[in-house]
Amino acid sequence: MQFETYPFEKLTNLLSDIKPSEEHRPLSLTIGEPQFDTPKFIQDALRESTHLLNKYPKSSGESELREGMLRYLHNRFGLELKDSQIIPTFGTREVLFNFPQFLLHDSEAPVMVHPNPFYQIYEGAATASRAETIYLDLSEENGFMPAIDEEALGRAHLVILNTPNNPTSSTMTKEQMVEWVRLALKHDFVLLNDECYIDLYMNEPIPSILDASIEAGNPEFRNVLTINSISKRSSAPGLRSGFIAGDADILREYMIYRTYVGCASPLPLQHAAAVAWADQDHVDVFREKYRRNFEIAREILGIEMPEATFYIWLQVGDELEFTRELYRRYNLKVLPGSYLGREGAGKGYVRLALVYEEKLTREALNRVKAMMDTIN
Repeated sequence: MQFETYPFEKLTNLLSDIKPSEEHRPLSLTIGEPQFDTPKFIQDALRESTHLLNKYPKSSGESELREGMLRYLHNRFGLELKDSQIIPTFGTREVLFNFPQFLLHDSEAPVMVHPNPFYQIYEGAATASRAETIYLDLSEENGFMPAIDEEALGRAHLVILNTPNNPTSSTMTKEQMVEWVRLALKHDFVLLNDECYIDLYMNEPIPSILDASIEAGNPEFRNVLTINSISKRSSAPGLRSGFIAGDADILREYMIYRTYVGCASPLPLQHAAAVAWADQDHVDVFREKYRRNFEIAREILGIEMPEATFYIWLQVGDELEFTRELYRRYNLKVLPGSYLGREGAGKGYVRLALVYEEKLTREALNRVKAMMDTIN
């Protein structure tokens, strides 16, 4: 299998010959990793459960964790899911990589559809699945929303959406998601929405693809799945806690596959994740931090605040040269948009991850502004 070099390795190579300015302390806006402390009640739950390390975890997840996730789906979205409609996962990166391999294995000519630019694990999954990829190009002209091509969708086996979107921060309306659900039923493809940023909304709560499925008259979620992660919402990427939920028939067979994969989460991590999923108050605290960071970005860069995520998709012209010069002059790393896209998608943009506390965010964005002023 031939995998594309990961974006952060490309960035390291791009900057390898540059000596950054010593007048500025090093900062990085490249990785979507929250830099806030994991809440104490989650850390306490982890410490209190280390005695469970002498036991093997279940591949299907402990009942405590599943109940915490189901409570989250009820409290956050008003969804009443059955136990058969959810599977805890070891974060979402592993499920995004191995679920397509499971789903597409028996297809002679598998076709996978996903946004462009994108989270690169989608591409890795397509490569590992021997799948042809059809891109849903996201551009300023289409409002960074995936355009519908029914001829292409008629060939699809799996369509991955990502709303709220990484890297563009675009967010579909419920009505737009309902249309995608109806297309999944019409053309009989599996529709999976990556919802890892869904709790990082700025104003109104954002509905899940499962809400849209109910709205579309599909309450059993046939052909419809969501994945979600605790990493962003709880500032706890190290817990590696996620889930896939929706169509029980698909999940039943996928669960059998997962017993062979060996990616069950250790019991102490499951215990800590269970209490985190079940609590929403701490998420409100983090959401307010991200909202404040976007207010700072609006003040300094003049950008519009997105509906969700913690990313800025900033148009800069030559994104590779901008990235190199920003690092050289101001000791600040950003991620070129072209590293996140194919066939020209992402060209001319950089992605900024606003994952610091307010003071460092302001410092970093002032450096970006200084760099922007030199090219305008």
